[in-house]
Amino acid sequence: MTKKQAKDRIDELRKLTDYYAKKYYDDDDPEISDFEYDMLMLELRNLEEKYPEFISKDSLTQHVGGHVKEGFEKVEHEVPLQSLLDIFDFSDLRAFDERVSKVANENNIPLKYVVETKIDGLSVSLEYKNGEFVRGATRGNGLVGEDITDNLKTIEHIPKKLKENVDIIVRGEVFISKAGFEKMNEEREILEQPLFANARNAAAGSLRQLDSSQTAKRPLDIYIFNVQKSDTIKFTSHYESLLYMEKLGFNVNPVKILCDNVEDAISAINKIGEDREDLSFGIDGAVIKVDDLQLREILGTNYKTPKWAIAYKYPPEQKETLLKDIVCQVGRTGAITPMAILEPVKVAGSTISKTTLHNEDFIKEKDLMIGDRVIIQKAGDVIPEVVGVVKEKRDGSQKAFKMPTKCPVCGADAVREEGEAVLRCIGIECQAKLFRSIWHFASREAMNIKGLGYSIIEELLNRELIKNIPDLYLLSVDDVKSLKKDGTKFAQNLIDAINESKQNDLYRLINALGIRHVGVKGAKSLTKKFHTMDELMNASYEDLIGVDDTGEITAKAIYEFFNQEQTKDLIQKLKVAGVNMEAEVTEGADGRFEGMTFVLTGALDNYTRDEAGAIIEKFGGKVSGSVSKKTSYVLAGEDAGSKLDKANQLGISVISEAQFEEMIK
Repeated sequence: MTKKQAKDRIDELRKLTDYYAKKYYDDDDPEISDFEYDMLMLELRNLEEKYPEFISKDSLTQHVGGHVKEGFEKVEHEVPLQSLLDIFDFSDLRAFDERVSKVANENNIPLKYVVETKIDGLSVSLEYKNGEFVRGATRGNGLVGEDITDNLKTIEHIPKKLKENVDIIVRGEVFISKAGFEKMNEEREILEQPLFANARNAAAGSLRQLDSSQTAKRPLDIYIFNVQKSDTIKFTSHYESLLYMEKLGFNVNPVKILCDNVEDAISAINKIGEDREDLSFGIDGAVIKVDDLQLREILGTNYKTPKWAIAYKYPPEQKETLLKDIVCQVGRTGAITPMAILEPVKVAGSTISKTTLHNEDFIKEKDLMIGDRVIIQKAGDVIPEVVGVVKEKRDGSQKAFKMPTKCPVCGADAVREEGEAVLRCIGIECQAKLFRSIWHFASREAMNIKGLGYSIIEELLNRELIKNIPDLYLLSVDDVKSLKKDGTKFAQNLIDAINESKQNDLYRLINALGIRHVGVKGAKSLTKKFHTMDELMNASYEDLIGVDDTGEITAKAIYEFFNQEQTKDLIQKLKVAGVNMEAEVTEGADGRFEGMTFVLTGALDNYTRDEAGAIIEKFGGKVSGSVSKKTSYVLAGEDAGSKLDKANQLGISVISEAQFEEMIK
């Protein structure tokens, strides 16, 4: 490589690492795996070492990634929260040991190491005065972080008061357990929210919420791993400080192995690697630290990393195995996912017998066939994946796989819409997506059954008190009261809410059915043309395509949904239960807002936004969430924001609440 080629590659690597670091640290939305990022950083570090004339202070090899998020106060760290130098080979660890040993021998200091798990989370500092928790901050760029004290106070294992009245600053890692992460993504799937890529980014996103009440809902935990500063107690060794922090009441990293030499440290790293599947939390390596604090002081630090610690990253392990079969699983939203059934093989400490193949496009892209020899990879604690096929081992016995046309659970049609990669079951009574169907049916914008939340639905299903949506209308107070301690009042309120929902307008029921692409707005448009459920169920595709705001894809989805036997069966059961099947039609309705579009912004004194929107729609108008040239009026209350600014820029009429009330008299 010439000097020019080296400089060009260094510049390219800096742009790439800056971009991926921003996605990882600032946006909590990584685009590549940790291993891919580590390899880019390793290449950059090696090139900069070979061509030191091209080293720049802007390079991520010279500073910690991460910036202070807007909305948080800045905190200057008294002691920098540095990063660690990553290594991927034990020869690098032995080279590290040689450098450290030389300094230790020169200063006649016994050398020991402490090996700990490198927890995959978000690094924070916690500050205590006289034993009281006074401030907490993110690492940020290592020198300046974000004040997240209120958010950290929501974490159960962060003590608000220590067992001794000491002044101390400690460093820890906030994380989400494997079980907690799985539960979070399960709930997000039900809510049709984007899934978190990994537990680290779920923890970071949760901890950097501007509203601490949102943080409190997330299953965050913490392990403390370092004393940053102590004005009260002086230590001679790191291991001693860990034991002292446990005595104070901190939740200290449970994996901390004191080692007499580097070979013991390597054994400890291997042991952690073998056991990491059994850990309740994710790790992305092992940390090797010099134990003696005086030796640490002598060794010192670089710009970004200490010279007394290093991080060993476990390399991704690949194994060959047999793809025995491909079966399809149905998720809670109806997504049908192909799963690889594998001849069991041990990869990175765990036995893999199946893994997701994501979707039909993934199978085609990898050219997978049943009976193939395939390569499985598992990097760290991520989900195992099929990375390729050993095509030279094909013998003609392999079989092509085809995605099903019917749901493997309930037999309803399986539909893949144009432009989507996912195949979906559209059966409303499918047991695989029953929880999601009931949750949506009861939600505020659908049937609005107050009290029928996530945990109550789970309990009703677990106890087999309901087996489908219509069963809700057969529940009694006696059925429900056992779900809560002293639950009679709760049960009565829930049954009243269920019965009250029978009288809802037809548009709510249509929205509650969970038809693809049909929300509140679409449901209301449908009831303007079809005044009864029977009319809608009997509508042709041509009838549906003529409905306002209904395009070809939506019309097709509605038509296919109502032509499923499951849908017809469910509607009939709801009719028998007494659920209203007719739209509220007012003869000679006042259409004073016909053809007008309103945008609401700010807080109104006499109406909620939903109430004001309902009035506008009652008079034939539409409500939009964004201002455009097509907007007729912007109804602005107190603390109106950017929508008001945009309305003024576009010359859109802005009305006050008083003017709105004049218009609706």
